[in-house]
Amino acid sequence: MSLPELPRKASRRELRKALVRLRLEMHRQELRHETLQLTQPLRRARDLGRQLNLPHAPLWGVAAVAALGFFAARKGALRRGLRLGALLYPLLQALLHPPPEKGPD
Repeated sequence: MSLPELPRKASRRELRKALVRLRLEMHRQELRHETLQLTQPLRRARDLGRQLNLPHAPLWGVAAVAALGFFAARKGALRRGLRLGALLYPLLQALLHPPPEKGPD
């Protein structure tokens, strides 16, 4: 953020305008920073979908969010769902990325 150029003998009105511009710019940058922080999980999920090369990755993301919402709505089910997901994650990784086959030595 660069400071606005002011004449050496700026009037009070010009100084107020410059101050308002600085405040607006600072507020805009704060909003941008907060937005980036809030959307970081969504960007990670999108990148994960690209890395896994899943067909219809956005659809899988919507299904995952819906399932998480369903589990969160029920008491205690979220913990069980997370535990189940943690147990199934290595299996899904193995299914989606099989190890390369070794050729004859």
